[in-house]
Amino acid sequence: MRTPSDAVESDQEQLDRQLSELLQELRVAMPGVQLLFGFLLAVPFNQRFAQVTTFQRDLYLVTLLCSAVASALFIAPTAYHRIMFRHRDKPQLIRSATRMTLAGLVSLALAMTGAVLLVTDFLFSDRTAAIVAAITLAVFGWLWFGIALSRRLTGKRSH
Repeated sequence: MRTPSDAVESDQEQLDRQLSELLQELRVAMPGVQLLFGFLLAVPFNQRFAQVTTFQRDLYLVTLLCSAVASALFIAPTAYHRIMFRHRDKPQLIRSATRMTLAGLVSLALAMTGAVLLVTDFLFSDRTAAIVAAITLAVFGWLWFGIALSRRLTGKRSH
C-alpha cells in the first residue's frame, strides 16, 4: 500500500518524467514537419512550378525555410542531450528543449500556413487564399497555443 509520501516524486524522478514527456511530444511533431519538408523539397521539380508568380516563389522560400527551422528546433534537444550526456545538466536541457519545442511549433505553424497559402494562391483568387491562410493560422494559433495560454493566464487547472 502506498503512503502519501510515496506519491511524491524525487527531483530526479520528476526531471526524468519531464524529459520523457518532452521526447514523446517531439516524436509526435517530427513526422509532420518531416512530411511537409519532404513535400516542399519536391515542389520545385514539378513542371508547373515554372508558372508560379514572384509572390508564390518568395512564399515558397519562406515556407521552406520555416519548415527547415522547425526541423532543426525539434532535433536540437537530441543533439544537446547527446553532447551533455552524463554532465548532470538535465534541468537546463529541459528548459532549453521546451523553448526549442515551442519555437519549433511556431515555425511549423508558419510553414504549414505558408504551404496552405501557396497552394490556395496557386489555385484560387488572392482573396480566397488570404482568407484560408488567416483561418489556418488562427486554428493553429488557438489549438496549439491559445487554449493552453488562456488557461494559464486565468489560473485554471484540471483536478
